[in-house]
Amino acid sequence: MSPRRRSTRLLRTAAVAVLAALNLLASTACGSDPIDKITQDDLREDLFALAGDEMRGREGGTLDELDASMWLARRAQEAGLEPAGDNGTFFQFFPIERYRVSESSRVTLSGTDLALGTEVVPANTVLARVDAPVVIVAPDQIGVDEAAARRLAARVQGRVLVTRYDAGGDSALSLARFGRALQQMAGEAAQAIVVLVPADEQDQWARNSYRFSRGSYALDPEHEGYVRRAEEGTPLLYVREDALPTPPATGDRLDAWVFTESFEYPSVNVVAKVPGTDTALAGEYVLFSAHQDHDGVRYPVDGDSIWNGADDNATTSVAILAIGRAFAAEPGRRSALFIWHGSEERGLMGSRWYAVNPTVPKGSIVAVLNGDMMGRNSPDTAALLGAVGPHRNSPELVAMALQANTDVSGFVVDHSWDDPDHREGWYYRSDHLPYARVGVPALFFTTLLHNDYHTPFDNPDRIDIEKLARMTRWMYQTGRAVAEADTAPALDPDFKLERCRDYTGNYCG
Repeated sequence: MSPRRRSTRLLRTAAVAVLAALNLLASTACGSDPIDKITQDDLREDLFALAGDEMRGREGGTLDELDASMWLARRAQEAGLEPAGDNGTFFQFFPIERYRVSESSRVTLSGTDLALGTEVVPANTVLARVDAPVVIVAPDQIGVDEAAARRLAARVQGRVLVTRYDAGGDSALSLARFGRALQQMAGEAAQAIVVLVPADEQDQWARNSYRFSRGSYALDPEHEGYVRRAEEGTPLLYVREDALPTPPATGDRLDAWVFTESFEYPSVNVVAKVPGTDTALAGEYVLFSAHQDHDGVRYPVDGDSIWNGADDNATTSVAILAIGRAFAAEPGRRSALFIWHGSEERGLMGSRWYAVNPTVPKGSIVAVLNGDMMGRNSPDTAALLGAVGPHRNSPELVAMALQANTDVSGFVVDHSWDDPDHREGWYYRSDHLPYARVGVPALFFTTLLHNDYHTPFDNPDRIDIEKLARMTRWMYQTGRAVAEADTAPALDPDFKLERCRDYTGNYCG
């Protein structure tokens, strides 16, 4: 072979080698983006495990919640996350106090003794003695404005208000909202309030009667962060209409002794982290938040008694596992903190506890990205609460989130549920709220309510995995922007947390 031919061949071989190396580098670079760690396969596998029947609905303050917590901690460790709970563990335990009406209570209405739990259920946890005449008020005589409230209060002063549950065609006016409206209108005037539940309202009866054995919950009063949930005031009683031999009449009497009892239960936050790489910023944290618990095992509907909570909130729980994998693959300048809050369904217990008792230095959390219900409804729409006033507490954080949506997800963002007049008051019902209250920039990612919300039909096979993956990437990209920014997002001085309720229990501004 001549020197020229040999040289040409060597050049060709070298060129092929260089091209192959460039292709390999390009392929490696394309595959090195940490967002690629967020996969539909991982989300699906984790979702069906966490929201499967074996987890029994993960009810807060129960062994089922603790089982789910252990599973999450194992998965976090497998994802490459470090423990960030108490004493070098993944766990932060906290006590919750449970209050309920004692089975020793007794209720007699119009001379009929009513069985607790099956014929009468107290809707609030009170200590009360009532022996007073009743006054019957038809539902259409109640009204919903202040003038109607004054008339009703005058009519029932010193007596027991008895009325019949009637939603009047308003599907959103549940028995619970109906009862709350009566409490607001006549609670201070009446000795007690009795709502008769018609036989054809068995779903409403079931939804409220299960609470008799569960009661209400509070954080332990001996620890910082306590907010009492055991109620005081006028007893509100739901009575099965068919438990009474004849309808009660004005002048009949209610004779009731209502006693309460309390117990302490443990609940737990699962806390993990990926340390940051910038020595000047690694002491600051972007917090990814979800709640791990749901409703547990309750009354059966169509033969299903396990309320799995796939969308609420196994979706975000597995989403932040996926985000953790992405940060473990390539840490940010700031540290990433991951919290699966316990007992959210009890009243935001875990997030309220952590906001006051963090396992990282107070003031080091620069942003909270919370998600709740991220896998249902229209494929191309989602909501970002805390993005418009008055709930917006950081314009800079909102701008990062909206840019992240443009970059990786492309959702049409629905801001209507951020309206303080929205009847669901959705902004106030998830784990970003306690952090916003203590002055941390916070956002709430969600795909909103649906017909399976808080039913046993919120199952993993009904989740849109592709949409969940897009929501997960949106949260991740927002958190990545915070983690890499030179300065942390600033608080909005005009941020407000104000709300009220009208007489039907709807939220207003």
